[in-house]
Amino acid sequence: MYVCLCQGVTDGQIRDAIYDGCCSYRDVRETLGVASQCGKCACLAKQVVRETLSEVQSSQAGLAYPASFVAA
Repeated sequence: MYVCLCQGVTDGQIRDAIYDGCCSYRDVRETLGVASQCGKCACLAKQVVRETLSEVQSSQAGLAYPASFVAA
């Protein structure tokens, strides 16, 4: 879905930017130019960033615990 019509940025591009290393809305804005013209998309863009960062953090939280193995 298009989030920013002025720059032609989709929610998928925002998610990809986060997966590629953007760590905040500011990073996404600087990378993709989202909300840099009319600004009407800022709320939706922030929401996509928040949701994606939460998903990334929760998936990484599972990796923080050492694996335990049981001898069979």
